[in-house]
Amino acid sequence: ARRRIAMSDGKVRWVDSHCHLFAGAEAPAVLLDRAVAAGVEWLMCPGIDLETSLESRLIAHTHPDRVIWAAGLHPHNAMNWVDQSAGLSALIAEADAIGECGLDYYRDLSPRTAQREAFRAQIELASSLAKPIIVHCRDAFADVYEDLESAGLGAKAILHSWTGGSKWTKRFAGIGVTFSFAGMVTYPTADTLRRAVAVAPPERCMVETDTPYLSPQVHRDRPNEPAFVPIIGAALAAVWGTDVAEVARLTKATAQRVFGSGGV
Repeated sequence: ARRRIAMSDGKVRWVDSHCHLFAGAEAPAVLLDRAVAAGVEWLMCPGIDLETSLESRLIAHTHPDRVIWAAGLHPHNAMNWVDQSAGLSALIAEADAIGECGLDYYRDLSPRTAQREAFRAQIELASSLAKPIIVHCRDAFADVYEDLESAGLGAKAILHSWTGGSKWTKRFAGIGVTFSFAGMVTYPTADTLRRAVAVAPPERCMVETDTPYLSPQVHRDRPNEPAFVPIIGAALAAVWGTDVAEVARLTKATAQRVFGSGGV
């Protein structure tokens, strides 16, 4: 069981549901210190291949009171599934979740057949191990929907940095997934995404930074970091017409529920 440091100073508490601390502009310990000062209680650090999944495990083991981790293969790296599947499967058995995995038909850095094979294999692991799966979906909504609907993972399927419009948000909500929103929701051009937030079930949503990417609008000139989570939460509060403390409570409760005993 993880040790948990009590934070009893009365601040609003957040969870960053997705941040790549191994790729941050500064050392994980520095980023974590600033996150704690900003009210981030704990966070999820997912890998994108075998090497970074090992890095995520090391960060989580170094900071067990603040960090949980996931192991998986990103669609950009899907052509490496055959070579890395044995090592990743062993890590996944130990990890708090599976991912980041999924489909990316925007950049197509791996052949789509390889992406689909790797994604389905990781979905099967999520099903057999009853672990959450962190899903990357870019311009691949129909195929991601088909695979997740078939698997029936419900809330354990996390659509990370969700960018779908209201139509796809409603469809995915119908199969019970969890939505995680990142800094793009703060962008002036992101009206379509804000309409998606408006129809997403608040009790099935989380907030994330996707550190070091997708910095919120007020910090677009610098790398993202977990300390910026409250900015994203405030954007959701504005769409939902509620206060920031309620968004923090809802999204933290969702993170704890979805990641289960993995939550620190």
